[in-house]
Amino acid sequence: MFPIPFQRDFSLRQLNTFGIEASAQAYLPVNDVDILLAVRHDPQLSRLPRLVLGGGSNLLLTQDFPGLVLHLCSKGRQIVDEDEAYIYVKAAAGENWHGFVQWTLDLGLGGLENLSLIPGSVGAAPIQNIGAYGVEVKDRFHSLTAFDFIEGQTITLDNAACHFGYRDSIFKQQWRDRMVVLDVTFALPKQWHANMQYADVMQELALRGIATPTSRDIGDVVIAIRTRKLPDPAQIGNAGSFFKNPIVAAAQRDSLLAQHAQLVSYAQADGSYKLAAGWLIDQCGWKGKSLGAAGVYDKQALVLVNRGGASGLEMVALAQAIQADVQAKFGVLLEPEPVFV
Repeated sequence: MFPIPFQRDFSLRQLNTFGIEASAQAYLPVNDVDILLAVRHDPQLSRLPRLVLGGGSNLLLTQDFPGLVLHLCSKGRQIVDEDEAYIYVKAAAGENWHGFVQWTLDLGLGGLENLSLIPGSVGAAPIQNIGAYGVEVKDRFHSLTAFDFIEGQTITLDNAACHFGYRDSIFKQQWRDRMVVLDVTFALPKQWHANMQYADVMQELALRGIATPTSRDIGDVVIAIRTRKLPDPAQIGNAGSFFKNPIVAAAQRDSLLAQHAQLVSYAQADGSYKLAAGWLIDQCGWKGKSLGAAGVYDKQALVLVNRGGASGLEMVALAQAIQADVQAKFGVLLEPEPVFV
């Protein structure tokens, strides 16, 4: 077995989009499965706690990590198959998500355009089941390859095996510390139809005078909307939407609507309602406010930001204060999207 070139006491500040200063006891870039096999057989590294890191865009570091950070750096994307209904494209886990989406659009393949400009890596996309503007990864997901640290082998999982939920999957639950995603394959429809169910998308298309949009048009519109609403992590530390939009029973939604006529909610297929977390936070007066260096973005209350030098614990304190206010005013508990480490 070859020597493993890991680094000790490695700063993670540049590897998390919040820009939180924290270090890892050990750090190792991962380009292929052989490195994971070597880690599994190494008597020192195999005993350490593991943190798998992609783009660091769904992560809140609350302390130094007392273990091994495996940073997925693998690259590669290709068309791998097609049938009567779909064209199948595969990308390595370390590929940048937005870059991958733009590559599919450059090829004239629609299906992922509503997910443009979401930060992070391809490997993290199914773990979080990322979603935006009416589309989630599960809607286009075909399969993935993962390394199983317990069995020491690679496995292939289809859509059903991933147990996708709202911003959730089996990889955030019972397989959180067991599996490392290596690559992901998506099924992109040959008979593409524009998903324009969100008012923001329709309004932006109308402003551009586009009545019959292409997949590229939708992608460009989503990029424009996200650019206006969300801060660039390169300019101000953030992880995008910090809280999930809470889902409540119809009775609770109706009760809230009777008290708050401007309540923003969306009917779900099962009869429940998804509430706009950003609206709830805004009504509690948090938009643009700060606790120390941790703040709420002034253009979108759903986004928490590091205004410079905030610690992970300061970000947690801000999140907890927001949760307390929303629960007191609306009786709704907001659930964070990022993983706290």
